Amino acid sequence: MVKNLLRSEKAVSAVVGVMIILALTITSTSVILLYSAPSMKNMQDMANAQRAEQAFTVFDSRTSKVALGESPSQTTSFSIMDGSVNVNGDNSSYENSQMVVICTQLDNSQWHTDFRNNRYIWNSWAGYESRPNITVFNASMGSITYDQGERIIGYEGGGVWSKYPTGKAVMISPPEFHYNGETLTLPIMKIEGNEVFSGRSDVAVTVSSDNMPVVLYPDDAVNTKRVNPLNSDKVLIYIKSEFYTAWAEYADSLTYASAETDDANQTAIVELEVMPEMGKGQLKQVFKIGALNQSNNAPMYNFIFNLEAKSNQGLNPSNYQITASSGTKTLTYTLAKKGGANQLVIGLIYKDTATGGGTETWQGTAVFPVSGTKADQSADVDLLSTSLNMKYGDTNDFSWNETSPVSIPPNITISNGDETSLYNLTQHYMKLLTIDGSVMFNIHSPGNSDPVDYSESTLTLLYDGMPGSITYLHVSRNDLAVTLS
Repeated sequence: MVKNLLRSEKAVSAVVGVMIILALTITSTSVILLYSAPSMKNMQDMANAQRAEQAFTVFDSRTSKVALGESPSQTTSFSIMDGSVNVNGDNSSYENSQMVVICTQLDNSQWHTDFRNNRYIWNSWAGYESRPNITVFNASMGSITYDQGERIIGYEGGGVWSKYPTGKAVMISPPEFHYNGETLTLPIMKIEGNEVFSGRSDVAVTVSSDNMPVVLYPDDAVNTKRVNPLNSDKVLIYIKSEFYTAWAEYADSLTYASAETDDANQTAIVELEVMPEMGKGQLKQVFKIGALNQSNNAPMYNFIFNLEAKSNQGLNPSNYQITASSGTKTLTYTLAKKGGANQLVIGLIYKDTATGGGTETWQGTAVFPVSGTKADQSADVDLLSTSLNMKYGDTNDFSWNETSPVSIPPNITISNGDETSLYNLTQHYMKLLTIDGSVMFNIHSPGNSDPVDYSESTLTLLYDGMPGSITYLHVSRNDLAVTLS
């Protein structure tokens, strides 16, 4: 019986079973570790990035206190966590972290046309800085960044940004860029310093300032054109930054603002229209009308000329023209003493060279009366008259027909001899003319003496301008010295 017991194999199955279970456990654990390690690493990196974002948000708040003069210095602790903290505040860094502000006035010259066509490209203003109708000034920003692999989190321009390995950047905390549809305020935070700290320990980031901001705009002592209210027609802000896509998204999120991007140069471009003065004032031979609200079917409210004669010859123009051009488009109102005394006959000519020289011509079926005699003659010319009809004198209606690439609503077909009110024509053509921005009107009498006394004549102008037109600009620079310890 003992012999049989020694030769028994009943206990072998239990030992083998334990070994198999142990082998399966080790194998499963190895597989789990093999495939989950990258995920765990990614989760750890995400946690580190989130902690860095929180630290930068705190840093942003404390830096604002320094910039606003509430404190001479502030220190914030950052956990490095296998990354590095970089202070990018030297000339080399400024090349890729800066703002350029450009104010331009209307100009029919070729340089202005070239600049306008290329304005959404970084450095498109190069070579034009000395022109009388453009003002250019720049402000370096610099940044403080936390780099962990291809993930970058940074403080720049008073905001906190996060850039992912895909190149996409998002805003964590808004920058010091404030626009309310009338006034743009830009307190630019300039980082000064050039240090790097890496490892696994914590690092203290100290920001200090002398609390003496430098006013860049308005500043008529440096440049007589840097004044408020703005006397330019457009304001463009170029923001060159590795976080440029987030800057552009932030600008788009603001009411009345929008932005374009120049991906090749990592630049966001914010463009704002300047609203010219409106109301009733002395008539000038050159006057400006801002971009009209294209969503308004009738954005022109008042467009009235009160013309006074300047001599005993009276108010008797033979070819008085009120003309404006924008790109390929030209609009001309004509006034002439025709068909009898004490009256002004109106005509309208619209041209667009984009159509191969197409022209739309209208002639008034009624007149504007002239009152008084000789030097006391006067006339009220209302370009928004609903009672004065105009007759079409061409066959090509390219600006109304829906099949035309240069038309706007209403989509109708107009034939030779058709009539509509002067009011409808002015609303239609003024929207077309200002679709790309402000326009400048010029009053002249080709080949004839001008019979109008401009010191006594007036213009009443009121319209619904494009949303987001800017009137005031305030730009300052706050120098922030940054050190690591």
